[in-house]
Amino acid sequence: MPKLKTNRGAAKRFRPTANGFKRAQSHRRHILTKKPGKRKRQLRAPSMVAEQDLVRLEQLLPHAK
Repeated sequence: MPKLKTNRGAAKRFRPTANGFKRAQSHRRHILTKKPGKRKRQLRAPSMVAEQDLVRLEQLLPHAK
């Protein structure tokens, strides 16, 4: 049986936690001058990956848990 390889793009985007994976919010990279401070503050907090995507994410990151 071949070795399982981790998808390197997914490894940089998602971090395993006790109850799933956390991810960063989008819309936080550029053109930040026109966005209100409240929106930028709320985008700062990490989000959890949806339950529907966990099966696919566990295939991409087989060694995460």
